[in-house]
Amino acid sequence: MDLSQNLEIATCTDPGMVRSHNEDSIAADPANGLVVLADGMGGYNAGEVASGMATTVIVTEMRQILTGAKPYQVDTKTKEEIAPKIVREQVLKANTSIYQAAQTQPQYAGMGTTLVVCLFYDNRLLVAHLGDSRLYMLREGKFKQVTRDHSLLQEQIDSGIITAEQAKKAAHKNLVTKALGIDPTVEPEIHEYPTKVGDIYLLCSDGLCDMVEDEDIGMTLQALGQGNLKLTAEHLVQMANDNGGRDNVSVILVRVLREYPGTKGMMGKVFGWLK
Repeated sequence: MDLSQNLEIATCTDPGMVRSHNEDSIAADPANGLVVLADGMGGYNAGEVASGMATTVIVTEMRQILTGAKPYQVDTKTKEEIAPKIVREQVLKANTSIYQAAQTQPQYAGMGTTLVVCLFYDNRLLVAHLGDSRLYMLREGKFKQVTRDHSLLQEQIDSGIITAEQAKKAAHKNLVTKALGIDPTVEPEIHEYPTKVGDIYLLCSDGLCDMVEDEDIGMTLQALGQGNLKLTAEHLVQMANDNGGRDNVSVILVRVLREYPGTKGMMGKVFGWLK
């Protein structure tokens, strides 16, 4: 099923006001309902190499798989839908590619990247993420963060060492506890959510959420999101730059225009209900 008429996707990425080059990478495959955002880290241009490898590997591999399989198909062995499995496998494949490049080429030593992968299918959204790049959702006027950062800061908030308010001024905002390509293997956090017509989903690097308060991001989406989605994405990036633009900033917006149910047979539907 081609989802390009069911989902509207807009993207924008910018080096920001301080950095000389952009280590973020974004990719979208509207027909397959796939969007990927990565924020690279590492010396020289290694960060942009890592993030570029992540988006390229995942989109290329997923596109190839989805030409012959539907995400809601059930694995005959596990009796579970294949979507989480195929997304996880491509994330692990990207991790291996980045890790091996970092191990064998000195100029790429220590490189890695955060990651957010969203796959829309069967009126649902599957999200896999690593690090502190985020997914937000605006639904019926309510804006909320969907993913939870894999960061030292988030761990300190969770354990009560610091408050969320104190975290805004913390010096170690960018220390992530999970990333792609740093270790030989990694386990992405994967969740699935039902979607509704009218939902707007925002994927962003920390260059946006470190520079712009969540409340202001939400108000902007609410005010502009029902209009031109591309201009909305560009405006969010401009807001980050107007506030200092200390990092690269990347935004992907996805608006659900109409329902996109999977074309399952009755037995597949029954199995879905039983789960």
